Amino acid sequence: MIHVGLIGDYDQEVKAHIAIPQSLEFAANDLGYQVHFEWIATPSLEQDFEQKLANYQALWTVPASPYASMQGALNGIRFAREHQIPFLGTCGGFQHMIIEFARNQIGLSDADHAEENPAASFMLVAPLTCSVSEKTHTFRLAPESKVATIYGKDEITEQYGICNYGLNPEFAPLLEQAGMRSVGVDEKGETRIMELEQHRFFVGTLFQPERSAFNKIVHPLIKAFLQSTME
Repeated sequence: MIHVGLIGDYDQEVKAHIAIPQSLEFAANDLGYQVHFEWIATPSLEQDFEQKLANYQALWTVPASPYASMQGALNGIRFAREHQIPFLGTCGGFQHMIIEFARNQIGLSDADHAEENPAASFMLVAPLTCSVSEKTHTFRLAPESKVATIYGKDEITEQYGICNYGLNPEFAPLLEQAGMRSVGVDEKGETRIMELEQHRFFVGTLFQPERSAFNKIVHPLIKAFLQSTME
């Protein structure tokens, strides 16, 4: 049994929150695994988060930010990164994945999110130049990246949720130098997928691969996420 923690504040009105459990079930059935998931509200991770997360084999930071507790979400991501726990961050999860890495790995304590702190001096996550909400786009994958290997191709088509923020391209090289690699870009060459080197599975996407569940499709990224728990 794979125990997956879904870090986020559950809202039945959020499409991704409906899709994620379904996407996990589809992937688990395809692999012949059993999966159990639990929602973990972000405020619950403000204190004693290591103890609370110790029994999960995988963690997924889900869409629908701003979270009730940004610090709680960042604590959960940090735990996965530092303890080699397979991690997936989609949409808001991707945005907070790079903030956590910048703050705690690179030491950029001022790295912040424009939606949550519009007056921040270090705007790592900034408004997108144009809205991509509920749109389907094509992305180019970096050759020999883990993500490209998982998909088995160098170009993919995926759907965004409600998304207005992404990585400030000015700081992409800074993250890359520290090991957070840009492995998927959109038609304009802007980063939309990142993966952490030296980690068995630590991937963030600005789009929502979980949307595949609405078409009853087993998504390769979510399947690989579960498979990595067995490595």
